[in-house]
Amino acid sequence: MLSSILSNGLSGMRANQTALDVSSHNVANAETQGFIPQQAEFQEASNGGVTVSVSQQGFKMAAQEASGTDLTKEIVQSIQYQAGFDINAKMVKTADELLGTLINTKA
Repeated sequence: MLSSILSNGLSGMRANQTALDVSSHNVANAETQGFIPQQAEFQEASNGGVTVSVSQQGFKMAAQEASGTDLTKEIVQSIQYQAGFDINAKMVKTADELLGTLINTKA
């Protein structure tokens, strides 16, 4: 039970970190002509955790056009990804504390 909570929390932390990396990459290249932003999509993993896949957004731009990055959207998503990471980190911390309590009780 606790191991699956830890595993799910860690997979959630990794997925949110990857999504935050994608958003940061998009913001860093917002002024790059012809840049096509990436998109992070979360999926439930078969083991109950979460994974994220990264893809290019579905449009092509001419090299001389400005980036298609929507900075407002990226800021909102960055806040969501940070909150998701924090929630999963708290879940891992709580599971770790419970495990420590169980070990101390058995000892």
